Amino acid sequence: MAQKAHIIRTVLPGSIAAEMEVETGDRLISINDTEIEDVFDYQFLIQDTDITVLIEKPDGEQWLLEVEKEFGEDLGVEFENGLMDEYRHCRNKCIFCFIDQMPPGMRDTLYFKDDDSRLSFLQGNYVTLTNMSDHDIDRICRYHLAPINISFHTMNPELRCTMLNNRFAGEALKKVDTLFAAGIPMNGQIVLCKGVNDGAELEYSITRLMKYIPMLESVSVVPVGLSRYREGLYPLEAFTKEDAVTVIELIERYQRQCFEEHGIHFIHASDEWYLLAHMEVPEEERYDGYLQLENGVGMLRLLVNEFEQSMREREADGRFPDLLVSGELALATGRLAYPYIRQMAERVEAACPEIRVHVYPITNYFFGESITVSGLLTGQDLVAQLEDMPLGRCLLLPENILRSGEDVFLDDMRLEEVEKALQVPVNIVKSSGNDFVEAILRALSCGDA
Repeated sequence: MAQKAHIIRTVLPGSIAAEMEVETGDRLISINDTEIEDVFDYQFLIQDTDITVLIEKPDGEQWLLEVEKEFGEDLGVEFENGLMDEYRHCRNKCIFCFIDQMPPGMRDTLYFKDDDSRLSFLQGNYVTLTNMSDHDIDRICRYHLAPINISFHTMNPELRCTMLNNRFAGEALKKVDTLFAAGIPMNGQIVLCKGVNDGAELEYSITRLMKYIPMLESVSVVPVGLSRYREGLYPLEAFTKEDAVTVIELIERYQRQCFEEHGIHFIHASDEWYLLAHMEVPEEERYDGYLQLENGVGMLRLLVNEFEQSMREREADGRFPDLLVSGELALATGRLAYPYIRQMAERVEAACPEIRVHVYPITNYFFGESITVSGLLTGQDLVAQLEDMPLGRCLLLPENILRSGEDVFLDDMRLEEVEKALQVPVNIVKSSGNDFVEAILRALSCGDA
């Protein structure tokens, strides 16, 4: 059988690989006489201070390189495939899957369902464990890769099979026992579906998951997202304000128990629940260090706290009066975060009376009005709802509204197209509270903010 080779796409300047004359297009064959199956093996095998690396040149010549380096130091190469293997497609047909609720005609990448455990370590993705073999679990335990993020959804095996439409989904939960016994840190999530895994089922799941503390460090509970493209899919209902209050009360009851018994709050309601319930998001201490930010748990609390700190510092050193000139600008966001963003804008206006910040909540007509997060807004909805509104000198947008690292919206509309349609420059604002303040001041300031 031919050896598996991994094509090197980039050699970083000044790196170990560059010093040893490794070049783009070379192939990595093995490390320490061990074939590299994927990024798991690579990351583990390069840790040692003395390693041998077998490289194959494009003409077939092989170089055996002896490398002395610091422990954990990388070779300084990037591969054509970040996983060093094929991506694993999700085999489930979850009743709540948002990809199944996408409209037709969008770019192909938006329809790809991944359930690859390796992305859990590289990018923080959540995996169901149904796509993992015993070999995968053994390597995670042997290499002590951590943390792994797991989509539990329910701890009822039969219900999990139903929710994931996979007859092996319940059996896959046994892999958690193996990870727990091996001391692998984990985080979890539950996508809550009304009348399916809420109520008594949610309570059962929480009590079962608590048995994995402390290796299971946190579990988030997020409401199912329902787009308007659900024809032929499992009939799911949106949660009401009253439902949200009930969910929060249940979660907070177990938070108190977990904190009393283990010193952590463990189970967390995403920000959406508090906004839906018209309740204030919890204080910072309840988030245990913000372990679940990517699931929308504590994002608003962190944003507000950072914002308030930035404002206090600026007010204390008197920077506001000297920098600002009169002017106005606009800021657009999803309906979910609008109340908090509006309050923050009003706070800046109060400190700087000569400026005006228009904050516009954008309704998501593209996916459906029940989708309220800014990360799923499209360029066409922005243009349609802002074209007749006062925008001032520029429009500020949150960075999660664009495809990562690019200037493209979910509907493939480009940033420059939005600018042209609205006849106003668009500035992208990073996610911190200080970035929020700086973005406003920079746009309306005669000097550095």
